[in-house]
Amino acid sequence: MNESVSEPSTVGARLRLLRPMLTPLESRILNVAFEEGFNAATALSYVAEQASVSEAMVVKTAKKLGFTGFRDFRKQMSSYNAQPSAALHKEIALEDTQADIMRKVFNTAIQALQETLAIIDPEVFAKIVDAISAAPRRDLYGIGGSAQVARDVAHKFLRIGLRSTVYDDAHMMLMSASLLETGDIALVFSHSGRTSIVIDAVREARRRGATTIAITNYTHSPLVECADLVLCSTARGSPLLGENAAARVAQLTVMDALFAAIAAKDYERAERNLERTSAAVAAQRVR
Repeated sequence: MNESVSEPSTVGARLRLLRPMLTPLESRILNVAFEEGFNAATALSYVAEQASVSEAMVVKTAKKLGFTGFRDFRKQMSSYNAQPSAALHKEIALEDTQADIMRKVFNTAIQALQETLAIIDPEVFAKIVDAISAAPRRDLYGIGGSAQVARDVAHKFLRIGLRSTVYDDAHMMLMSASLLETGDIALVFSHSGRTSIVIDAVREARRRGATTIAITNYTHSPLVECADLVLCSTARGSPLLGENAAARVAQLTVMDALFAAIAAKDYERAERNLERTSAAVAAQRVR
């Protein structure tokens, strides 16, 4: 793996980003590697047995993930599993108390935040800040839970005077994208990066010359392939919660960081607009 991937705090997050490119058998091997018991003494035969695959398959998968072989895979995963952030995630069990469940859900979200921060490219972040700040038009796309993230972002932008429009309908997205021009922004939210509706809209927006920005959970996805700029969140899967819950927390926090950085670029204007928008809705609050 390259130098950035070998950082212990980023290994787990970056491997989860690659999961969509794995076969079901290869995913089973990765699941074993994420277990707490996987350490520097774990034997190749043990991993193969636990994943119900051959030892050759384990070695092949390790190389597919970017490691030089099983030993490199074991060494880096052991270092990752020893990280405090990796220890935060615990699966919810039937015998858990309500307090246990609450703590596990919070810890999964905390892990998602810490590891998302570890993998964000500051240069890409800065380019997105500049692009959104300068854009004459900002259209936001998302379906389902991703649409809720888009609405939260549009609300924050409006508070500091950045007008944007959220679209969560396939036809409306395509119509919006067809009217975008050079300098405009298409900001797209998709956990999987495989939702055809938003992918079609992004392709249309890019064809029209707009800058396309994707916020997603996987680097290897059709959405990433057609986006100009990408920021990835990362979250551990859970049979009960899935990945979406923690990933949504991470995505909202990424957008909070973008919002703050955009506001800081022209703080006086942002502060002036924030005062105006706050005053406009103040009368609606019960005293």
